[in-house]
Amino acid sequence: MPRPTPARAATSSRVGRGTVSRVINGSPRVSDATRAAVEAAVAELGYVPNTAARALAANRTDAIALVVPEPETRFFAEPYFSDMLRGVGAELSDTEMQLLLIFAGSDRERRRLAQYLAAHRVDGVLLVSVHADDPLPDLLSQLEIPAVISGPRSAAETLPSVDSDNYGGGRSAVEHLLSRGRTRIAHITGRLDVYGAQRRVDGYRDALLDAGYPADEGLIAPGDFTEEGGHRAMRELLARTPSLDAVFAGSDVMAAGARRALREAGRRLPEDVAMVGYDDSAIARHMDPPLTSVRQPIEEMGRRMLDLLLTEIADRRPAVSRGLERRQVVLATELVERSSS
Repeated sequence: MPRPTPARAATSSRVGRGTVSRVINGSPRVSDATRAAVEAAVAELGYVPNTAARALAANRTDAIALVVPEPETRFFAEPYFSDMLRGVGAELSDTEMQLLLIFAGSDRERRRLAQYLAAHRVDGVLLVSVHADDPLPDLLSQLEIPAVISGPRSAAETLPSVDSDNYGGGRSAVEHLLSRGRTRIAHITGRLDVYGAQRRVDGYRDALLDAGYPADEGLIAPGDFTEEGGHRAMRELLARTPSLDAVFAGSDVMAAGARRALREAGRRLPEDVAMVGYDDSAIARHMDPPLTSVRQPIEEMGRRMLDLLLTEIADRRPAVSRGLERRQVVLATELVERSSS
């Protein structure tokens, strides 16, 4: 039996092959009657489009990469990444594109990724958790591969990005603690080579300054977005400033580590030390006591990142080379109050 083809569909429906192609590819430039005739012929013949051949002819792979320049252990330990992946996946489900998850936390993985990208095996890249000195965004620009990043590397970012209002989130956390009568408010930062973490520190400092409490640098301790980092930073803060009465942790994961250090020191939440985290992840809801946290819409960030990337892919040129205004989306945050504060 002959294999079903667009030519046979054209013969069966009594229209040209070009018309059949437009129907199969969803073109609006076809009348309803013609579309119905072609679809009936396609169904009768059992024709299945050769998506691989179509992608090759259009110089496309029909695949995008979600690149995480972090160790796999961090990806699976932090709810941020799974929520981001869920948002991307939900938005991608309405397309025919495939999603590749790629880790690039080591030098070897980065070299392998660079070779893979140089071969143009994906149509675009989503970069999650980008550090200021990360060479991957510049590599993508050089290769002219459409890319969107989860938060700018600096205020002068040139690539499209989607982020939450980190400055506003940090500010709201401190303003909430101040409203509870706390005045010796410490801050455990995220990694400060991440621009979002820097902006949370800025919000922390400005909220204190506006309330008449210039930020005491002794109340700021660096963390790294891990539970152990939060534990270590909290111990450092308690040793340096035993009189502190509140702490704003730059992530819920670090807040969990900080809570452990406070309990080891005999400090009660919230009676002795009030606490606010960041992300409003499942960790916040399951802590004892439940953690007040700044909610950032991570799944929505993932959806918006993909939407921006698909726009870039449709144009086939990065936004930078088009000379367009930078596409940088900033989504609002929300303070979710619970009993830890």
